[in-house]
Amino acid sequence: MSLSSDLESRIHGTQKISAVVDTLAEDGIAPASVLANSGISEDTLRTLSARVSFAQIVTVFRNAVRLATDPATAVRAGARMRLTAYGMYGYGLLSSPTHAERIDFALKYKRVMGPVAAPVAYVRGERVAIYTYEVFVTADPLDPLYRFALEFAYAAHLTVGRDLYGDGFGFSLLGFACPPPAQPYDELLGCPVRFDQPGNELHTALHWPDLPSGMPEPSTHAMVCEMCQPVLARMPYLDGLSSVVRSTLVEHMPWRFPTVEAMARHLDMHPRTLRRRLESEGTGYKDILVNVRRGLAIEYLRETRMTTEEIATRLGYSDASNFRHAFHRWTGQNPQDYRRR
Repeated sequence: MSLSSDLESRIHGTQKISAVVDTLAEDGIAPASVLANSGISEDTLRTLSARVSFAQIVTVFRNAVRLATDPATAVRAGARMRLTAYGMYGYGLLSSPTHAERIDFALKYKRVMGPVAAPVAYVRGERVAIYTYEVFVTADPLDPLYRFALEFAYAAHLTVGRDLYGDGFGFSLLGFACPPPAQPYDELLGCPVRFDQPGNELHTALHWPDLPSGMPEPSTHAMVCEMCQPVLARMPYLDGLSSVVRSTLVEHMPWRFPTVEAMARHLDMHPRTLRRRLESEGTGYKDILVNVRRGLAIEYLRETRMTTEEIATRLGYSDASNFRHAFHRWTGQNPQDYRRR
């Protein structure tokens, strides 16, 4: 089956579409206008068993970008995504025995929900926990849909976090890889917001992961994982194989990265197939590895007190000198100068 036909498969729930339609309805915009050209009717949204395709989700979100009159539309819509709106996926988050298992579940099964944007990596630093987000509805940060999808996803993350940890849950920083909106909205998400960043990052304080949350039920969680696995197998890789490789590299941290042959075995494909598919996406295994190392190096320098030697070891370099040379190639600065700026 081709990627385009995968994206047309009606396998996702209607929750995100309903959230967008209901939010715009509050502003006097007719549901029919929001659903235009999507092949979805209002009756479809009222049918519990209804399923929609990822392509239909994208159409509705593009309509919303065009029709919205309130700069906070995406944030308001995302805030409607309570934990209960995620069905079995939400129950998996709720029943996770530990925070680490919740993160693993969220990253592994995110495609089950047909996300418009979602976390693809998680790093726990010395001062903050950092989620790296990717946008799946468009690859262009200059496309207005890019910021709309990311605002929706960040707001949904905030809502689910409060469902799990209580109303005091919040972010310490949000980073967007896209330009700022015409009207600033730092207050909408309750934390400082930075635009034109190298990537999309959501930062939370470290004490949240250490607090009791949800309703830990190991046996129930295992059952949910078992139920989600066949569903996941039918889902398209919305983010492309390159993103899957990138996430896998981060998951193998610290200290060791798999070879391209080991990565191919992990993904159950021949190394030639892996190289060919990455090439079709305009990248290669070495390019992805460099980007992962560069991103993690910058995070460690900004968010931790690790020495250059410790960072070099964690990133798989044989000595600190090799790491310093690599970092200078990436940024034009040595690590210590970058940390002081």
